[in-house]
Amino acid sequence: MSYADKVFKENVKDILENGVWDTDKEVRPKWLDGTPAHTVKKFCLVNRYDLSKEFPIMTIRKQGFKNAIDEILWIWQKKSNRICDLHSHIWDSWAGEDGTIGKAYGYQLGVKHKYKEGEFDQVDRVLYDLKNNPASRRIMTNIYTFADLHEMNLYPCAYSMTFNVSGDKLNGILNQRSNDMAVANNWNVMQYAALLMMFAQVTGFKAGELVHVIADAHIYDRHIPSVKEMLENPEYPAPKLIINPDVKDFYDFKVEDFVLENYQATPLTKRLEVAV
Repeated sequence: MSYADKVFKENVKDILENGVWDTDKEVRPKWLDGTPAHTVKKFCLVNRYDLSKEFPIMTIRKQGFKNAIDEILWIWQKKSNRICDLHSHIWDSWAGEDGTIGKAYGYQLGVKHKYKEGEFDQVDRVLYDLKNNPASRRIMTNIYTFADLHEMNLYPCAYSMTFNVSGDKLNGILNQRSNDMAVANNWNVMQYAALLMMFAQVTGFKAGELVHVIADAHIYDRHIPSVKEMLENPEYPAPKLIINPDVKDFYDFKVEDFVLENYQATPLTKRLEVAV
């Protein structure tokens, strides 16, 4: 079993057995047929992944790895909010008439801010500090910009990354206000693990720990049968992630630079509906 399988199974079993339902409340998300999408949840899950040991991708349900990498590059490298810049359709439900998701995600990372060293957007500031101020305890990003929330088609779920260098290792904390465990949990984990590995490679560090903090970890009512099925699926060892070692600049990474070696997983039998 991969470590990501172990963590996921422990998390969802805990939610199913000890979680709190919101069926007594009005909820914002709806299913495509207009039915309220209720959840069972646990407050504040904290998971740690040592990236020096293995890449945290589940095998009990095959993950769309290439699309996940494409999306993280769309947000962090392209700093885009235009769905035409993506090669998948995962954001189509949140796109407006202008073809964007509003001032959300990549848009926020691309906004420049003034510092004594000059103007940087959030991504370039992280890269600058990792190269020039690795002992800093201020290396972080935050895309939950209150002044712009009214112009976001979806408030950021994974909203903050804090980077910290310990010796020769780059570590990171991903803060997430809300996580749809069945659809997005491991998707986010493997994305931000890959991002941390990218940053480590281009700044001369080794990838260390990714800590994932989830405020509201939930399973939607219609996903429960699929989650229970996942718990019964066969488990395989974690694959090895190979990143093109020739890439030395974060902005040169392409989806083709990432290869999963020996990835065995249970194929998707049914797509999970996403509550909107």
